[in-house]
Amino acid sequence: MSDFTIKNLKEDVENAAPSFGIQGLEFRSASAALDCTQTGLSYQRYEPGFRTPFGHTHDAQEEVYVVVGGSGRISLGDEVAELRQWDAVRVPPETMRALEAGPEGLELLAFGAPRTGPGDAEMVQDWWPES
Repeated sequence: MSDFTIKNLKEDVENAAPSFGIQGLEFRSASAALDCTQTGLSYQRYEPGFRTPFGHTHDAQEEVYVVVGGSGRISLGDEVAELRQWDAVRVPPETMRALEAGPEGLELLAFGAPRTGPGDAEMVQDWWPES
């Protein structure tokens, strides 16, 4: 038995956004598919102008977002920062965050550690500091 896992994020990992009724977002949580025990990983693609319909924090999980395509903005607490390709953003667990795609869309990888599973996140609907 091998001690590693290889999966294609677009072919082997289901897009979970439709199951939550979210249009304009492709969200593929790869942690389970990769058999991750310590780290969380997701692939996210936002259509142009799409803003996440909620902000969220974590109890324990620190996250790093890496923009692999497009551009957008990230709301962190009461600040909003511009994002472009290859920007990496570290977010501590307690900081409320949300993302918004720019005119060409936004594509990113999100890494989280420790891997906490369901129940670690608190979501706040319609959260954005400029709203």
